[in-house]
Amino acid sequence: MSALDTVTRAGQTPDVQQPWADLGLKQDEYERIVAILGRRPTSAELAMYSVMWSEHCSYKSSKVHLKRFGDLPSETPPGKTLAGIGENAGVIDIGRGWAVTFKVESHNHPSYVEPYRGAATGIGGIVRDIMAMGARPIAVMDPLRFGAIDHPDTARVLPGVVKGIGGYGNSLGLPNIGGEIVFDDCYRGNPLVNALCVGSLRHEDLHTANATGAGNKIVLFGAKTGGDGIGGVSILASETFDEGGPAKRPAVRVGDPFAEKVLIECCLDLYAAGVVEGIRDLGGAGLSCATSELASAGDGGMSIELDLVPLRDSTLSPEEILMSESQERMMAVVAPDKLDAFLAITGRWDVEAAVLGEVTEGDRLVVTRHGETIVDVPPRSVAHDGPVYERPIARPEWLDAVQADSSDSLPRPADPGADLPALLASPNICDKSRVTNQYDRYVLGNTKRAMPHDSGVVRVDEESGLGVALSTDCNGRFGRLDPYAGAQLALAESYRNVATSGALPLAVTDCLNFGSPEDPAVMWQFQQAIGGLFDACLELGIPVTGGNVSFYNQTGETAIHPTPVVGVLGVIDDVSTAVSSGFGAKGEIVLLLGETRDELDGGEWAHALHGHLGGQPPTVDLAAEKALADFFVDAVRRGVLTSSHDLSDGGLAVTLAESVMTGGTGASVDLSPVLQRDGVDAFTALYSESTARAPVTVRSEADPATVVGIAETHGVPIARLGSTDGDRLKVKDVLDLTIEDLRAAHTGTMRQYFG
Repeated sequence: MSALDTVTRAGQTPDVQQPWADLGLKQDEYERIVAILGRRPTSAELAMYSVMWSEHCSYKSSKVHLKRFGDLPSETPPGKTLAGIGENAGVIDIGRGWAVTFKVESHNHPSYVEPYRGAATGIGGIVRDIMAMGARPIAVMDPLRFGAIDHPDTARVLPGVVKGIGGYGNSLGLPNIGGEIVFDDCYRGNPLVNALCVGSLRHEDLHTANATGAGNKIVLFGAKTGGDGIGGVSILASETFDEGGPAKRPAVRVGDPFAEKVLIECCLDLYAAGVVEGIRDLGGAGLSCATSELASAGDGGMSIELDLVPLRDSTLSPEEILMSESQERMMAVVAPDKLDAFLAITGRWDVEAAVLGEVTEGDRLVVTRHGETIVDVPPRSVAHDGPVYERPIARPEWLDAVQADSSDSLPRPADPGADLPALLASPNICDKSRVTNQYDRYVLGNTKRAMPHDSGVVRVDEESGLGVALSTDCNGRFGRLDPYAGAQLALAESYRNVATSGALPLAVTDCLNFGSPEDPAVMWQFQQAIGGLFDACLELGIPVTGGNVSFYNQTGETAIHPTPVVGVLGVIDDVSTAVSSGFGAKGEIVLLLGETRDELDGGEWAHALHGHLGGQPPTVDLAAEKALADFFVDAVRRGVLTSSHDLSDGGLAVTLAESVMTGGTGASVDLSPVLQRDGVDAFTALYSESTARAPVTVRSEADPATVVGIAETHGVPIARLGSTDGDRLKVKDVLDLTIEDLRAAHTGTMRQYFG
């Protein structure tokens, strides 16, 4: 066995060459570590700093922009934000003593290298973030983006990702209630695998990640530590792929959903027993992250004996133990007088637990191995006081030409309805049930709405029916045309999806997927997206409670479209009142809310049928979005709506087709009221992607008058389109197709490419 690189040895051997560059550090970063410590780091310290100062963990290129979110209001109608940015996940008061915690994160690069494991451990990691807040996980969602549907690598990546998400989530017994599947050539080589989890808890059960109280014990519990995922966040998640794929291929973490299921129940028992003072999951950066962040957020230091870490592989070096990202592990701070009770509970669940050390009076994180000190650092310097970069920012030179190339030059068909079947069959609009049917949407019995509805709706309180609605959305093409507006459009659509169910939108989590931060054009896109989100949340009066930044989604010089995935959570008083997105009964009145403008740039018609991307994205009208949400909350509480469906990708034509296919009832529609009021032609009325719009249905002749009155109260434009009947979608003088015709176009695409 080689001699340990101890703190004493490091002080005596200042000229030892260290592999800082191989660990993802820059020379000036290494020199800063030397300055902090007053000596060269030991190899174990270097390992800790390298993972914790990585882009993935430290947010060193995004901190200066993300701090704006701290200025958003933290108060929501039901109450205050109970935990926000900086914690494992945001926590929102939803009333009646209940809170929910939710967060979305990325697992992009690992899912390209090993699709099954990468996606599975993405689900596992986000679930543990929710567990660490004291909550029971109640649902997951998965916003996904892949390269072109017909590209060979998509055929490799997508099936593995889907199996990983389904295999892990289904085994945990968590319903998958929503997400997206988007295909675009820009994601070839850089698929986006984002994962969201939501959990519920009583206010008094909230836990946070800090190590306080000198003498309190540090307990590692869960799976043993192995060699998987070593360096994942510092190397795999924080570098740009070259044209041939990733330059370095460290092992992707290996997940065991059954071990995580036991860990969930064990944690909930520990919380109920009141034996946990602080807690953190071990995900990216493993022990390096858990120890440094717990100590940094506490009121003292920490001492750890690395020999006490339960190992799957006894040959692991200290550096590997500290960097390992083995799954299904948690770290708790436990008072000495509660340690026996803690260990009794972990023993009852057959969860291995080891006391590694304790909270100390000092301000140092000290790690020993074989009785020798191998780490002696200020924990804040590792966890929170890493590099902060103000990267160069430059508006891309190509943007003017792209914005000038509008969709006006594209040929519009003489028969406006003729394009609908092809649009329904296009990769981004086609039926995704061949994927979503692999996910259990209704396990636990609390799911009210899931795919293909606009948002997932899940019950929190079984007695009152109190629940939440969630949606994730983003159109990366809008982000490429205008990243400021693109981010706001992502928020607006997710906000609208939540509102159409009848839920009041309360809070935002985001997963900001971009190219290399070392590219000034990418950083301009990022800055613009942050500004767009901040301004929109400020106007809507909702907080950003947390999320994730994923940089380096880039192959060579080619970055993905700016893709700020925005998740919105809303509260609904009783999930039984949530509205379906399908036309479910005959003889109901169809109404259209909102105004239609000639806005096809960046939309699905231009993209799917013409391969075009240029012009300006649809206008963002946040006041109209808020008015629409207020309308839905009011109308659903009064029980006057039988269906509602967000109008977005593909415009009104696609929305009507989806409504008749989902509900199984046809509709007869006359566009004349919209054409006359809004001054658009039939083609524009069908395919425009103007925002703040939704078709709704009501039961009787009496209800339309009530709905019109509610719309007028909230200042929402409303027009009568027609009624539901039969088994066809008929738009007067424009199209006439059976529901089966629509389904035939809609359902064949995924089968064609993925069997």
